[in-house]
Amino acid sequence: MTRTIVVGAGMTGLATAWHLQEYGHEVEVLERIDVAAGSSWGNAGWLAPGKTIPLSNSSLWAYGPTALFDKHAALDVPVRVDPKLWRFCANFMAHATGRAWDKTMAGLTKADLAALAAFDELEAGGVDATTQEGPFIIGFENEKKAGGFLKEVEGAQRHGQEIPFERITLDDARVDAPMLTDKVGATYRMGGQRFIEPGPYCQAIADSIVERGGKVTTGVEVVEVRSTRKPAVKLATGEWLHADNVVLATGAWLPKLAKSLGVNTLIQAGRGYSFSVETEQPATCPVYLPDPKIACTPYQGRFRVAGTMEFRGPDEPFQPGRVASIIHTTKPFFRGIDWDDRQDEWVGSRPVTPDGLPLVGATKVPNVYTNGGHGMWGIILGPLSGKMLAKQIETGEVDETIKPFNPLRGPFGGL
Repeated sequence: MTRTIVVGAGMTGLATAWHLQEYGHEVEVLERIDVAAGSSWGNAGWLAPGKTIPLSNSSLWAYGPTALFDKHAALDVPVRVDPKLWRFCANFMAHATGRAWDKTMAGLTKADLAALAAFDELEAGGVDATTQEGPFIIGFENEKKAGGFLKEVEGAQRHGQEIPFERITLDDARVDAPMLTDKVGATYRMGGQRFIEPGPYCQAIADSIVERGGKVTTGVEVVEVRSTRKPAVKLATGEWLHADNVVLATGAWLPKLAKSLGVNTLIQAGRGYSFSVETEQPATCPVYLPDPKIACTPYQGRFRVAGTMEFRGPDEPFQPGRVASIIHTTKPFFRGIDWDDRQDEWVGSRPVTPDGLPLVGATKVPNVYTNGGHGMWGIILGPLSGKMLAKQIETGEVDETIKPFNPLRGPFGGL
């Protein structure tokens, strides 16, 4: 039996392991902390192909410089001497053009169109979890501020997505999102999207892997990967584990193991923050405030509020000021929320590439692969990426869906 080790127990790693089991592989998932501990657990849990679009766009040329001096801005880049960080930022901004946006969107679209069906396949195959359908309620202070978001929706539609999208009244919006205040002057409803509670969903995949004879081992750190005739991983304890294949799915920590394997694409931790609050009236669907870039989701009877793209190191300390900024920018738009009753405060390091495309496929080292670099979209694209990578490992065929995600495409992505 083919033995495959998957390093990383987030959505991408777990989905890869699960699909490898479909091909009969003996799998073991190694995780240094716990299931979903990287960027999966506190994620907003949006399965929204209509919003799975390039992060870098032309609006950054106006927004980016002002964000540097606004402590409440959604984009947070610490002003300090950090050549690696500024090298990434320069290349991220180099992709902030209409032409680069279209190129990345073209690369994402096949995956976007297949993403939701990949969740259905997991659930049909025995994963004890379910996705929930929207709608998504989108709110703006006024119609003028909706322009950028509407352009993004039009761009996704232009590349082949069908996105049910309509302008609605505030009263209509409050049927699903009763917490919206009168400050919300323009509201929209987006259909065709879903959401999950990502921590429990990842745990359900892990449980399914174990039930089918695989292993999910937590509390172990992989510090090196080698491959001669067969690959092997070295643990922090000094122990070597051997396998027929190794998959690296370590998110923002991917360069530590993958750079020596020929994967040179820059990866920057784009840290997101979240917490949950109670609402006077329960929310029944996700709510999005595009201007402050706040994504909210029903979560275990509460309301998860998520936001921020913070370019720091993946292991840097939690920054309480980021939570304060989320509250500052969100509070005027929501009513009936006790902002002091916060639970589940979390920061997760999302792996962002300069061109906004993931890194899914073979490295230069035989039988060693990567599945990462999804930025904000690891939850929605993880199952599809895992399925396509498992197919490549088993058959040698690179599916058209992930061809744009070649992990050997160069340090600056598509430039």
